[in-house]
Amino acid sequence: MSDPTRTSQSTRHATDPAGAAARTPAAAVAPMSRHPLAAAFRLLITAAALTGLVLAATGTTGPAQLLTRFTVQANIAAALVFACSAHRAWTGHHPVSPRIAGALVPFLSLPALLHYVLPAADSTAFTLPTTASGAAQAVSHQLLYTLMPLAALADWLLLTTPRGFRLSYAWQWPAYPLLYLAFALAFPAATGAPSPTVTTALTLALALCALPLITIGTDQVRPAPRLHNNRISPTGIGPLK
Repeated sequence: MSDPTRTSQSTRHATDPAGAAARTPAAAVAPMSRHPLAAAFRLLITAAALTGLVLAATGTTGPAQLLTRFTVQANIAAALVFACSAHRAWTGHHPVSPRIAGALVPFLSLPALLHYVLPAADSTAFTLPTTASGAAQAVSHQLLYTLMPLAALADWLLLTTPRGFRLSYAWQWPAYPLLYLAFALAFPAATGAPSPTVTTALTLALALCALPLITIGTDQVRPAPRLHNNRISPTGIGPLK
């Protein structure tokens, strides 16, 4: 009588091309899928972020000090991540980790929330410095406070599959903004902005913790996008862990 164990072992240790192909994972031989439209969209987002940053720098007497502002830091990060995402979408490589790409949604939404909804916090280090009004500043505000958050939302909702964010992101994403808030409270002169009041600081801390939770919760219930040819995130992502 033949031993089935011996058959499986022979298949496992086969060195001929057929045996090697049987042991090769399907993911290793699957052709890379390119997404040119997604790449073009992300390049446009990168260009918008860089344009807004350059215009913001032209309207201030200390462009280097802008680097201490949270809005500027978030948009620099967005430009780098979207540029990398565009390259990966164009070449067909794996997309940027949801841990990194997803953090842009609350990071870019916070300055917009402070600028449009919470005027008391608009003078803090989380937003751009208040300078003389001009065309360049008006355009930079529209790009950094309006277009960039909406573009990040569109990229997330239209080009990624749902249920890609883990529950651990709820404390990982606010970590840096909360450290930045502590820094702004302790060293306001370093940021070039007045120290926020206790009420404003508590409001900021609440928003910093709530935005990631809202983002993760929305990701669990939102429908899958229909743009299958340009969606770049892997399909079949598991539930929240």
